[in-house]
Amino acid sequence: MFTWDVDPEIFSIEILSFHLSLRWYSLMFMISFTLGFLIFRWIYKYKEFKPLKDLDPLLMTMMIGTVVGARLGHCLFYDPVYYLSNPLKILMVWEGGLASHGAAIGILLALYYYARKRPDQPFMWLVDRIVITVALAGFFIRLGNLFNSEIIGKAADVPWAILLPRVDMPPIPRHPTQVYEALAYLLIFFILFRIYRKRTVLTPRGLLLGLFMTLVFGARFFIEFYKENQEAFEQGMLLNMGQILSIPLVLAGIVLIMKAREPDEVELKSSEAKIRKDKK
Repeated sequence: MFTWDVDPEIFSIEILSFHLSLRWYSLMFMISFTLGFLIFRWIYKYKEFKPLKDLDPLLMTMMIGTVVGARLGHCLFYDPVYYLSNPLKILMVWEGGLASHGAAIGILLALYYYARKRPDQPFMWLVDRIVITVALAGFFIRLGNLFNSEIIGKAADVPWAILLPRVDMPPIPRHPTQVYEALAYLLIFFILFRIYRKRTVLTPRGLLLGLFMTLVFGARFFIEFYKENQEAFEQGMLLNMGQILSIPLVLAGIVLIMKAREPDEVELKSSEAKIRKDKK
């Protein structure tokens, strides 16, 4: 067993009566967006030759979609009565409460808005590539949850169980579910990245999104069996809210995989012509 007792704050300072701090969770969030930006810069500059000037608005759109979607998802999926009765609490993100299912919905809506103004970056083309970076972000976000000693696992007697003094006193061995999810998302990132790097413009439209939804939320469904429920109302339920929300997303992912289509001849020739032109 391993004792995990890391301070969630990296450092904190007082400036003019204001308390400023940097938390590990925030750092993981920033790293995930930075690496996602660099991956997309590589895609746009070296793989498919899209305008680099679009990267800044794309990053901003992704950040807004992620945070707003994740926050609203937590408030509406897990405790709608409380938050609808106290709507200002929805804005208090620093108090905690982000839901990955809400983030998925928020990202899709934000990217739909972004793609409408850019015909050279269709919605499905864009989402197929975005999910590569989202899978990697999931790895870092779950590491952030580990630093916060949150989204904890159930009591366990496995050799790799962890003790969380910031949660239990005295500490009890628990499944390191944050690590389970982080490693699952990292593996999914490598799978998606390898498929894209091998096929690039030949990647069937909708395939990467379908794989992402099936693998990520499939993994989430099974790992939930080893987690403590996040809300009191989940006690006694056969499946918790995270699992219930995962089921339709897994089914939608399977449908996308089955219907994934190869780029048509006109689309492929157009992409190849643009690549040849930009290489000159």
